[in-house]
Amino acid sequence: MRHDLTTLNLVLAIAESRSITRAAEREHLALAAASKRLSDLETRLGVKLFERRARGVEPTEAGRALVRHIRSLHASLHALESEVMEFSRGIKGHLRIAANAGAIAECLPGDLAAFARAHPQIRISLEDLTSAEVQTAVAEGRADVGVFAPPLHDKHLLTWPYRAGRLVALVPKGHVLARSFQGTAGVSFEALLDFDMVGLHIGASVHELMLQRALERGRTLNARLQVRGFDAIAQLVGAGLGVAVLPEAVARRFASLFAIDVLPLDEPWASRRYLIAARDVAQGRVLRRAPKPSAHCSNCRCPPWCSAL
Repeated sequence: MRHDLTTLNLVLAIAESRSITRAAEREHLALAAASKRLSDLETRLGVKLFERRARGVEPTEAGRALVRHIRSLHASLHALESEVMEFSRGIKGHLRIAANAGAIAECLPGDLAAFARAHPQIRISLEDLTSAEVQTAVAEGRADVGVFAPPLHDKHLLTWPYRAGRLVALVPKGHVLARSFQGTAGVSFEALLDFDMVGLHIGASVHELMLQRALERGRTLNARLQVRGFDAIAQLVGAGLGVAVLPEAVARRFASLFAIDVLPLDEPWASRRYLIAARDVAQGRVLRRAPKPSAHCSNCRCPPWCSAL
């Protein structure tokens, strides 16, 4: 079923002005023509989009649903126009990257900055998603490249090792675990489970990892507070609302800002790695081999987007 933009814009104008007359004026249509467009659309959809009331018209539930989609369509059209216009300013391509919060906080900024300097004609967009969402975005083609922490959920994705990282424990300043840590290799996850946990939302790789390890021990993960940012976690821990597990590079930065102690996590799974993922076919080319090292990538293989462009 095809819908023309004039009619969809008219529906949006009616919803915003609560008047068919004012909407017709706004869209530069005759009232009779606007009324017919609305009537024809309701007939095609088989639902009533607006209810006539004493003070104007009100959208029905179907009308409100259609208005949401029209606004989403407008946003997509605006993004499309902006992206296409960039080609007139010398942009030759667009690289869409999806990454989890840990990779964005720990290692991506430097590599992306170096890549942007080396390829100024390539536009980069970066989206913050959970590791599971990153893999879905790449598999569905909404992202060209993904950076995430295992496990790998989609076996059809091509992956490359990217960076290594380490998880540490965050506790409030002067916490009993900080006092008992002196002279030991680190705090055990078992000890953390005795306290309320502050962490990322469900779906984040660290949360899923801790949940799995707690279940293996027959313990419950007391996820008292779940938020979307590492800085919020650090502040909540500093306020004494629980303990947390974060990437070490992130935790060390926050240790100078908030009343927290950073403790080594004495667990084999505290060492983790980030992977880069791409689909088998990206931009019409098949990525079959690992990329060659590049001068701007330190202590790791060159990210595959370098050879994919």
